[in-house]
Amino acid sequence: MRARLLKIPMPLVNSFSIRRDTLPYINNYWHYHREIELVYIKNGSGTQFIGDHVKPFTTGQAVLIGGHLPHYWKFDDVYFSSAHEAPVDIIVIHFNNDFFGESFLNLPENKIIRKVLRESGKGIQIDNSHGQQIGELMENIFLSVGTKRLLLLLEILTIMGSELKNVTLLSPDFKNNAWVKDNSPISNIYNFILANFNQKINTQQLADLAHISVPSFSRYFKAHIGMTYKQFLLDVRVGHACKLLIEGNMNVKQIRYECGFQNVVSFHKQFKEVTGKSPLEYQKFYFANIA
Repeated sequence: MRARLLKIPMPLVNSFSIRRDTLPYINNYWHYHREIELVYIKNGSGTQFIGDHVKPFTTGQAVLIGGHLPHYWKFDDVYFSSAHEAPVDIIVIHFNNDFFGESFLNLPENKIIRKVLRESGKGIQIDNSHGQQIGELMENIFLSVGTKRLLLLLEILTIMGSELKNVTLLSPDFKNNAWVKDNSPISNIYNFILANFNQKINTQQLADLAHISVPSFSRYFKAHIGMTYKQFLLDVRVGHACKLLIEGNMNVKQIRYECGFQNVVSFHKQFKEVTGKSPLEYQKFYFANIA
């Protein structure tokens, strides 16, 4: 599915923009823009889609997304309820890749920052231990003027470049130019999978959406999405399982069923293939590292 181009309004008196979102549906669709985006989730949870990366997100996380990289955050349904007591709270910074100036970035001292900006094209997940620190610096930008704003942003990028635990999110074979227009056959297939991943999906159903034969479907899907249909479906299912494990409201058997896995053995095997851990190991690791 081709992401929508979003034009970011840049302030006339500043070199980059910063805003605070408190509603779960702001830019709540698959989109991209030429600017680099830094997002800090001060409060909120759901599923993040960045290129071909599909994983849950939670309060305290920060992500840097390169220009032209499609993405969106799908917040949990609870945040759309008027009765929910804790609203969404996100801080977002947008800046152009060259807003510092080529001469400044080429200074020897800025090697780390150059690397961060280059790696942002793959999506960078900031380690949780530094997410809150970055969030605090972003909030300070709201209270700053002039050169102080730039220094704070440089400090954030330096922290990201110095923290070895940061990981890039995209798979090596992600094709950023492969997304097609909304309401096209591949877009309908993509949306159908996201809506029905917890059920048994018949390949014939998906092939019919594209008006192609079943034997041609696998090649068609990979050409447009950049990965096989089976891998994409597995990533979506495991991503949702990770989210449910973090929430801790269901046992592993319930989660397996909720995510569309047919049996216990395949669930554990495929979950470990994607995350490197069993479901319970993943859950224990997560809670041990947010304590």
